[in-house]
Amino acid sequence: MTTAETIAQFEQYVIANYNRMPSVIVKGHGSKIWDADGKEYLDMFPGWAVSGIGHCHPKVVEAIRDQAGRLIHIDNTFYNEPQGRLAQMLGERAFGGKCFFCNSGAEAVEAALKLARRHTKKGKYKIISMEGGFHGRTMGAMTATAQPQKHQGFLPLIPGFAYVPFNDIEALKENFDEEVAGVIIEPIQGEGGICVADESYLRTIRELCDEHGAVAIWDEVQSGMGRSGKWFAYQNPNIEPDIMTMAKALGGGISIGGIMARPEVAASLTPGTHASTFGGNPLACAAAIATIEAIDEENMLDNALNMGRYIREKLSELQNRYSIIDGVRGLGLMIGIQLNEPGADIVDKCWEKGLRINCTQNTVLRFMPALNVTQAEIDQAIKILSDVMTEMNV
Repeated sequence: MTTAETIAQFEQYVIANYNRMPSVIVKGHGSKIWDADGKEYLDMFPGWAVSGIGHCHPKVVEAIRDQAGRLIHIDNTFYNEPQGRLAQMLGERAFGGKCFFCNSGAEAVEAALKLARRHTKKGKYKIISMEGGFHGRTMGAMTATAQPQKHQGFLPLIPGFAYVPFNDIEALKENFDEEVAGVIIEPIQGEGGICVADESYLRTIRELCDEHGAVAIWDEVQSGMGRSGKWFAYQNPNIEPDIMTMAKALGGGISIGGIMARPEVAASLTPGTHASTFGGNPLACAAAIATIEAIDEENMLDNALNMGRYIREKLSELQNRYSIIDGVRGLGLMIGIQLNEPGADIVDKCWEKGLRINCTQNTVLRFMPALNVTQAEIDQAIKILSDVMTEMNV
């Protein structure tokens, strides 16, 4: 099919709830993707941060092929080897908790919210979340997302949620009472604009939860799996949660989400309290195992730190040249460029020149390349962005 034919097919048969680029992507490898017309693009936002080790990593492809030939799915009435192995590998790289697997970040958040309410004492039900945060599109996750524009058309929301400004310790303390069951926060806000939580703020959440018998939930759907240069972003200040959500890059491109909870918290999720039909299926778990192995074997955590520093240096140089850039922030390969004007046109013109980046919150460009991105690929991306800004005279 031609590009026009595929787009026409979508217009007739697919619900138009996405603003799509006018391209049909047919192939991906590493940090590059190709459209149906044969044009090559450098992808600095691969799969909306899902393809965290690049598109179609050979180790993940091999694992999927092998597992698909033996057992694709088996329900959770039974044990399956990949699920247990994956849970162990994650626990060993985090805080030693127990895992529940599902299919997406939003599902992981829903599981975390339910576990917070179920685990805490009777009378505790409130969830505190942060302004500018993003936790998903399902009703509970959307309610936890303290962005009013995301709520339009879906009111009333689920009761029992309170919103506080990000990194505002006093506001957090003022909203904390004995009815609070949990606090959910992204250690690095992704969709909210690559805003990093202060160490003092995370520590205060931890202390307040301990003091009041609430649970601390770190949403690592976007910041996890090596994105920050550590396996999980909480490990940078080393302030552990009670529950952590995971998804996006976990499966190397395959849909999988999950939570990890401290054993004493996880014990509250008893049979019949929560479930996921497809969660923890052998195919998804095999892909996630291969993803973890690839990160280890190729030293991608070190590369994320080194290339993250390099790209921020290069972007800071652009800041000195272009007045539209107010600042560069982030951690590891989770990078935001704060603009003083809307950035959508920049994204579109970069795409025309073969570079994929993202704009969030109207004025923040997101660079979130694969953990195995090379310096040469970064240089190419910076040149395209620079060329675009020069042509736009910004």
